[in-house]
Amino acid sequence: MLNPLPAVLVSCAHAGRSNLLTVAWTGTVCTDPAMLYISVRPERFSYDLIKESGEFTVNLTTAAMARATDWCGVRSGRDYDKWAETRLTPEPGVAVGCPSVAESPLSIECRLREIVPLGTHHMMLADVVAVLADTQYLDPETGRFDLARAGLLAYSHGHYYELGRHLGRFGFSVMKKKSSK
Repeated sequence: MLNPLPAVLVSCAHAGRSNLLTVAWTGTVCTDPAMLYISVRPERFSYDLIKESGEFTVNLTTAAMARATDWCGVRSGRDYDKWAETRLTPEPGVAVGCPSVAESPLSIECRLREIVPLGTHHMMLADVVAVLADTQYLDPETGRFDLARAGLLAYSHGHYYELGRHLGRFGFSVMKKKSSK
């Protein structure tokens, strides 16, 4: 019942095979060292690619990528070349041997640290080894990355949503109000 979740595309490759896997069970587990996890069913085609290569890339998705994201979640890489079918563009990895998705506003390259069997899904705990950001989301005034403009995709109870209205930033509830002089 913990929703919404990010809908991400995980790219992976091993022994000449590359694939995309849609994952909603993912998140940050540590800041220093930077680590994240994905949870994957062992019977999924990508599971063995990740297990054997020890690498994967988490690619954030946008509203423009919703159809491709859903398609990659309901079709198997055993039967389809998901890159060709979705017309997404593989970009060579920077710190890993698997590609990232060029259309993604942010890609996080990871090295597998540990697989924890948990039942239907296995948690793949990974170290973040590189973060690739689309420069179109750099704020021209501050130079900071503005992911809020990307129209990120979220998943909740079988439905996709585009993240929208900004409500505040971390700490806004306790910030001192600016005095008007």
